[in-house]
Amino acid sequence: MVAMELKLKQASAVLGVSPKDLQNLVQFKVLRPTRRDSFYWFDNRLLLEAKVALYLKESLGTSTEVLALFTRALSNLKDVTNVRYLTLRSLPARGLEPIEVRIPLRDLAKELNEQLPLAAVYQDLPRGRKRPGWKREFTRSLEVAANELSGVTESQVADAIRGFRAEKKRLPEITVGPSRKTA
Repeated sequence: MVAMELKLKQASAVLGVSPKDLQNLVQFKVLRPTRRDSFYWFDNRLLLEAKVALYLKESLGTSTEVLALFTRALSNLKDVTNVRYLTLRSLPARGLEPIEVRIPLRDLAKELNEQLPLAAVYQDLPRGRKRPGWKREFTRSLEVAANELSGVTESQVADAIRGFRAEKKRLPEITVGPSRKTA
């Protein structure tokens, strides 16, 4: 993976989540990025931790407290770049059998690597006033998008939006069965 540091908005583009969702993970101390010049900076390791935390949140609906504990444990691991699966083991407070979850870490890292070019789309803009020529640039990008969408009907757009929203609301698939390991 290429070593780089991204600001929060760029990191959210790479991770495929809204900046607000990533900001929430930072505010609830699930992720602990370095802070310089009033910006949060995400390196490769932190991007992978965020990807795993978002994966757990999406697949299990995990609370922020549990996510924070897990990402802290993940950040303490030395070398996770060559690990295919990461096993998360949670032991209940009463000393019962632990719950284990396998996380496909190598696949998540590969997906993250493929999404890194998205960081270039979100350019670093100065705060405050808009830069000169921003209206022309915005209009040009809208024209390009309109040309790419020529031939697409309004009903196709509505169907695509409905499908996206339905996919987002879909609950994770949970499978229950005996363990492959024998005791």
